[in-house]
Amino acid sequence: MLLPLLLLWVPGEGQGALQIAGPHLPSGCSFKSLKYRLQVPESVTVQEGQCVLVPCRFPDSPLSSSTVSVSGYWFREGANINHDDPVATNDPQRQVQERTRGRFHLLLDPQTKNCSLHIRDAQKRDKGSYFFRVDLGSLKWKYCADQVSVEVTALTHTPDILMPSTLAPCRPSNLTCSVPWACEQGTPPVFYWTSAVLTSQGPRTRHSSVLTLSPRPQDHGTNLTCHVMFPAAGVTVEQTVQLNVTGESSLLHFHAGKSKPMAELVLLAVMEGAVKILLLGLCLIILRVKVHRKKVKDPAADMDSITD
Repeated sequence: MLLPLLLLWVPGEGQGALQIAGPHLPSGCSFKSLKYRLQVPESVTVQEGQCVLVPCRFPDSPLSSSTVSVSGYWFREGANINHDDPVATNDPQRQVQERTRGRFHLLLDPQTKNCSLHIRDAQKRDKGSYFFRVDLGSLKWKYCADQVSVEVTALTHTPDILMPSTLAPCRPSNLTCSVPWACEQGTPPVFYWTSAVLTSQGPRTRHSSVLTLSPRPQDHGTNLTCHVMFPAAGVTVEQTVQLNVTGESSLLHFHAGKSKPMAELVLLAVMEGAVKILLLGLCLIILRVKVHRKKVKDPAADMDSITD
């Protein structure tokens, strides 16, 4: 199976198979004919902080049936394959570029003819064209004629906030902020909330955060914002909601069915106390007047008591 390819090997840049430089193909690109071209899209688009799969499939070739170790490499356009680091590879002896390390992954499987590139935590600087190279023993193919353009656009997705339609004053309520559109393989986002309302953080998952708040009546109409930061890409998105605090607080009422409002009961108690104080004062005045009159009517008795 390898003999025909060995006969086609061309020395020079270390490339195997035939090297053809046509009017529309870069110099040094390797393939025998169009049927040996990679199956890749011309371009893919991804938003900042998100993930994208660049599908890639080998043509029918000895790669899919070879028992020799196969090494694959994805390079950025213009890279020197002999000196520059690839953006992704399965070759443990080859370093990858620092800016793509841990984010670009080659999903190489010759048996299924898979040479796909997975990009996570996309960054604006990832924008550009990429080509694939594969090594099969001493044979090397450079598929620079089958480049893929990666477009990275601004993150336009926003968080979802799930909350009750109305909030009761002074009663704890849970609000959930989530980003269901975020990539599962990406770096977990960071959630944080901003609000003038008394809050406390509740449980969270990889892509959601729960906030418990106890609004006051004066918090009606105020804003609450959920911020979600994607640290690997350095981008933040947010969603703002307006609090709808309505209804009377249960803290201002008794729990009995026909009880009067607490404020009314307090007022009645104050009035009752004032009336009692007034009556007590009136009784003391009357008693004092009676004693005084008695002294005026019987002055002699008072003098006798003094003489004795």
